[in-house]
Amino acid sequence: MTDTALVGALAPAARPTVLGWFEPGTTEWHAARAAGIGGSEIAAVMGISPYESRFSLWHRKQGLLAPVEESEEMYWGKVHEPGICARFAALHPELAVSLAPTYAAAGHPWMVANPDRLIIPAPGADHPVEIVEAKTARDDHGWGKPGTDEVPVHYRAQCLWYMRVLRVPRCHVAVLIAGSEYREYVIEYDQAEADLMQAAGAEFMRTVRQHERPDIDGHTATFQTIKALPEGQDDIDIEVSTARRDRYFAALDAAKAAEDEKRAAAGHLLDEIGTGRRAVCERRTIATRTVRDGRTYSLQPARNRSTS
Repeated sequence: MTDTALVGALAPAARPTVLGWFEPGTTEWHAARAAGIGGSEIAAVMGISPYESRFSLWHRKQGLLAPVEESEEMYWGKVHEPGICARFAALHPELAVSLAPTYAAAGHPWMVANPDRLIIPAPGADHPVEIVEAKTARDDHGWGKPGTDEVPVHYRAQCLWYMRVLRVPRCHVAVLIAGSEYREYVIEYDQAEADLMQAAGAEFMRTVRQHERPDIDGHTATFQTIKALPEGQDDIDIEVSTARRDRYFAALDAAKAAEDEKRAAAGHLLDEIGTGRRAVCERRTIATRTVRDGRTYSLQPARNRSTS
């Protein structure tokens, strides 16, 4: 779909509703998102969030878990956002960049968007033509060549969600890597992906309304949720099924075997490295050996472990 077809065909009634102007992380901000799905939550619905699972998000929407506590990563992302957006605006003087409120999609109030910045057609305009998202990253893992759309998948989902809610064709992603490397990426609207996310989001909200708990999965957030739900302890025995027992024991055995194999493989690799710093194969780094006081301290695997 072209920019003109997507933006120009919009009638005022199809535009999103402004819910208000909220500081991210505040009580008001959480309240505006409580009955819907925001851009940072759609990745959990899709099963691609490194921070939240469908299971943990479902329990938050049920009011059984408190909102996500602000981490150091979240804190510094919020601190750096104005500077990153200012840098984007300075590099694009031809664009009118403005602050953004929190929106709900027209006809779908559970679809919530809180973009970092709007690109408007002219100062004072009441609807954006594009949006800007500011990110921070410790390193460039998951980030491709600047100017492309190669961003971490959960950020791509967030951008597409915002574009769907605001009915705009493009999202610029400005990222500050390792505190000093600035890059820009561009995500174009994809109808098929947006349709898929909206359908998944609608189904998720149905399970929330009908109290259908998602299945337990292996996500860290799911396990943390299960740990957090019970309060107190009763000094009683609970009979569990044979299948649950056998699965648990089998997983423990598999984890021990995997850990043993990992140590053996690392030992062979370190033995072959000797006093070297890096293990390489076919001109690609496999792992890096670090040394303290003249002795091996650790063996760190390369982030990209593809053998292709």
